[in-house]
Amino acid sequence: MDALIKTIRPNKPSEPKERPAELDPSEFLAAAVRADQPRPSRAEAEHAVQTLLSYIGEDPSREGLLDTPRRVVEAYDELYQGYHQCPAEVLNRTFGETAGYDDFVLVRDIEFTSQCEHHMMPFYGKAHIAYTPVERVVGLSKLARLTDIFARRLQTQEHLTAQVAAAIDEILKPRGVAVLIEAEHTCMSVRGVAKHGAMTFTSRFTGVFRDNPAEQQRFLSLVRGPNR
Repeated sequence: MDALIKTIRPNKPSEPKERPAELDPSEFLAAAVRADQPRPSRAEAEHAVQTLLSYIGEDPSREGLLDTPRRVVEAYDELYQGYHQCPAEVLNRTFGETAGYDDFVLVRDIEFTSQCEHHMMPFYGKAHIAYTPVERVVGLSKLARLTDIFARRLQTQEHLTAQVAAAIDEILKPRGVAVLIEAEHTCMSVRGVAKHGAMTFTSRFTGVFRDNPAEQQRFLSLVRGPNR
């Protein structure tokens, strides 16, 4: 009798690669805070800081802390100014004098600092952004400004990566976008497991960078080049 041989892992036909879920354009085409949106007053925000000082065991009335609530609220106005800025306005001016340029444009090592939405603690690092334009290009500094707008909001690194890529893809409509972000999270390095120096990498690819492995590899090679 012939032995019956069963395949442990039967071969399955390859399934088409799923495309990433699309973001709601309202996330990146307009400011996150509407003019008519109800918000606490500055006095209420400063009182909240006083409450936190009392919670940790401090005396908010001692000399060194008298101006702390005001300073904290002013710092928040700066750290979270991205809620009041419009990403689409940053990318809406383009230039057509490219002399037929048909390769991708890469801006590497865009430094940023953001705040994690889970613990409201900083994460910081570098963003690397490339796009393959169709006839028109955007000013190079605009990619850095776009990164800062999204970074100055509470979120995760994954969401930050997806937002930057989606905004460029939707507004500039290039042949493809590549975004790679590397960052250290203080919620992991100075609390919890306290692993200083641990880096988190996230990426998002659209168009030719998603569909052409050679283009994706060329982008990664330039980002990780020997001159870094």
